Amino acid sequence: MANAAAADKIKAVKAPVQLIAIDIDGTLLNSEFKIPAANITALRQAHEAGIEILLVTGRRHAFAMPIAEALGFPLWLISSNGAVTKSMNGELFHRDLLPSATARKLIAHMDAYRANCVITFDSEVRGALVLEHADVLNSSISRWIEKNAPWIEFIAPIENALVKDPIQAMFCGNIARMREAETHLKASGMDHEITVLKTEYIARDLCMFDVLNYGCSKGHAVERWAGYRGLTKDQVMAIGDNYNDIEMLNFAGHPVIMGNASEAIKQLGFPVTLSNDDAGVAAAVEQVLGIKTMASQV
Repeated sequence: MANAAAADKIKAVKAPVQLIAIDIDGTLLNSEFKIPAANITALRQAHEAGIEILLVTGRRHAFAMPIAEALGFPLWLISSNGAVTKSMNGELFHRDLLPSATARKLIAHMDAYRANCVITFDSEVRGALVLEHADVLNSSISRWIEKNAPWIEFIAPIENALVKDPIQAMFCGNIARMREAETHLKASGMDHEITVLKTEYIARDLCMFDVLNYGCSKGHAVERWAGYRGLTKDQVMAIGDNYNDIEMLNFAGHPVIMGNASEAIKQLGFPVTLSNDDAGVAAAVEQVLGIKTMASQV
């Protein structure tokens, strides 16, 4: 079975896992942006066994909510790459905002890339997402713009939106353009003011850089939540597929990366499960926790 290949790469758990932190895009979702039935089954079984499921995503909270609801049980979400931790009913545990003065400094430095920029605020009204215009971004993330249209406001110059602290600024575009942006961003001299997290999908020629407050990441957010729950890292499993998952994977005592992760991510040496199109999350849960799932039939 294809499942057996994953079993060879995932070590058996010595300490019982009490928390599974799971990325959404490229991990829980397949390439059609749907949750494979096997993943739902596995996570429901883990939940019923008393293991906490935590969704950890670069998506903002509202955009991640339909995914959480599809799993069919209550859970907490770490959204915006670690900046916000909320329950499904909106109860806030932690929020780490990017100071507006820092955001202004960032945008001034990244002036040549302002057409690639989206600013996110922690609200659920129009203006939660701010762009100057969609002319450039439509070529890279038209689906995202369409689905988030009710929350998008167009403001030029984009700095005029910074009347309060945002969650983050994102720069998005094709890989070649974003590699140029990455080089320029590294020259900003803001290393101790911001955290820059990269997400890249080579097959889609898509790259995003999320710029958050200094020290903010999925890894720090999962560590904070584990501490709140009284758990050690050995009781935490993390599953991800991209660069923005690395801090989370490094924290977890039981890290697993998806078979669809890039070769650069695989070279980091984490155990590898099946791809997102082959219900890799279910396979990882089955192999590490010994829960029988539909992934056995893959």
